[in-house]
Amino acid sequence: MQITSIEIRQKFLEFFKTKNHSIIESASLVPENDPSVLFNTAWMQPLIPYLLWEKHPMWTRLADVQKCIRTNDIDEVWDNTHCTFFEMLWNWSLWDYFKEDSIKWSYELLTDPKWFWINPDHLAVTVYEWDDVAPKDEFSAWIWKTLGIPESRISFMWAKDNWWAAGPTWPCGPDTEIFYWIWEWEPRWNVKENDEQWMEIWNNVFMEYNRLEDWRLEKLPAQNVDTWMWLERITRTLNKRSSVYDTDIFEDVILKIKEIVWEENYIERSARIIADHLRAATHMIADWVYPKNVDQGYILRRLIRRAIREFYKMSYESPVISEIWKIYIGKFENVYASVKNNKGKILEELKKEEEKFSKTIKDWIKEFEKLVRWFQIAFERSGQKVSQIAWDKAFRLYDTYWFPIEMTEELANENWLTVDKEGFKSAFERHQELSRTASEWKFKWWLAWDSEIETKYHTATHILLAWLRKILWEHVTQAWANITAERIRFDFTNPEKMTNEQIKLVEDFVNDVINKDSVMNLEEMKKADAISSWVYWSFWEKYPDVVKVYTLIWSDWVIYSRELCGWPHVENTSWMWKFKIIKEEASSSGVRRIKAILE
Repeated sequence: MQITSIEIRQKFLEFFKTKNHSIIESASLVPENDPSVLFNTAWMQPLIPYLLWEKHPMWTRLADVQKCIRTNDIDEVWDNTHCTFFEMLWNWSLWDYFKEDSIKWSYELLTDPKWFWINPDHLAVTVYEWDDVAPKDEFSAWIWKTLGIPESRISFMWAKDNWWAAGPTWPCGPDTEIFYWIWEWEPRWNVKENDEQWMEIWNNVFMEYNRLEDWRLEKLPAQNVDTWMWLERITRTLNKRSSVYDTDIFEDVILKIKEIVWEENYIERSARIIADHLRAATHMIADWVYPKNVDQGYILRRLIRRAIREFYKMSYESPVISEIWKIYIGKFENVYASVKNNKGKILEELKKEEEKFSKTIKDWIKEFEKLVRWFQIAFERSGQKVSQIAWDKAFRLYDTYWFPIEMTEELANENWLTVDKEGFKSAFERHQELSRTASEWKFKWWLAWDSEIETKYHTATHILLAWLRKILWEHVTQAWANITAERIRFDFTNPEKMTNEQIKLVEDFVNDVINKDSVMNLEEMKKADAISSWVYWSFWEKYPDVVKVYTLIWSDWVIYSRELCGWPHVENTSWMWKFKIIKEEASSSGVRRIKAILE
């Protein structure tokens, strides 16, 4: 009997409702006011405040389906398990239940005929092996044994496999991972003996420690559970498919691609890459990411252009993205409000990027073929084989044709060449001032979020947005924010460049609010009540049914701003410093950027 990914989502949430979990909505793919990563790669990021100091408005037990993006495995996307965009089935305990309940419920959901009804004989688990600072997790192993998992299929693993942390310093702890035997015959080994025969489907992290800067561990004041299961992998598992791309998540898109290209030109690897990348692109744009040459926009542009090039590999060069877009909109518009509310914008941005790239891809390929020919001529003349493309030639392909370095590197590999990527990176950073990829983590920022400086900057961002909306009018919404201990970088929707007078007005008004010792009040209310009482925010769909509302007031009656937020604020603006706008510039089409500091 087949089960669809939609039914799996529903069953997962229904199960945890029976265990008294509150169902919350997915956070945006773009972290709120978090420069440490470009995208949410896990629910750990949006819920960080609630692990340490904040009480979650939806109680201590939470479950949801969270949208995530990871690009570190992009070269493996075409295999049977990896995806760029994926949906995580998540359940959390915030200072509530711990190992025993977490493990028992995971086992119940997976094996009970009422739920997923997996044969327990096809499951194996790993648990944490001891090291110098944390003891062996004998308790988790004992729970698995009581549930019927034989000792032969319980593997103790070292920290590199069974210890989870968000960074060098942060809440962390041992985990136990659940694996499914992917072959038809009975399991012959455990995970430690032969991990290639097992596919990880669920991970239960027991966050009971805090890692200090000197690498020591201290016990957290309370224990937390963070578990996640890949929707794509569990869909493959329950339907006994050989690949995630053979499930209902992708199979209609793959079929459409087969219809579009000539049968003799069809390449399965290319079809999988297209299906994955355009699914990711759909959700990125739905969460207000636009194609650009930096930050999240760079990742989005890279995915769209790689998908288009995969069509070229199959000898198809006509506009085609809208055909794939229609399928993904149908899949997700009733699952995520961000997709339903931004259907037009998603198509508009995808078509614009396709049109822009179509004008340059042929020129880029011709330019690259000239390079390959140059290598051949050089070898014929000197007999000395040169196999590396110099950084300046790779940078010209990027700067002239807007071709991501990763795609140049991929085409180079297909022609048995390499690229001076380090030289390119230096040129790219000089050109852009600051360039980050999705794999870079700025861990120091995590240590400082509860510090006074970041709290001041975060509050200043709210005041800035309030006055932008007053001076430029209410079409202004937040598109993105990046806050560090040194500055604010704030993107907002506005079709025109701000005048010097407007910039000065905003700066003066923000400082006026600060100088009046305005007070920040916090209250919790139902989201529906917040909407009806004119609380402002740009991304309503990413907030739970009960929200936190911060209201900045002066003299008990003048309201400067009233917004949703999950991060800390100053209690009184007298603690802040002078606000100064350093620069106002274009960020992308219809989006402006302000860089500001507190001095």
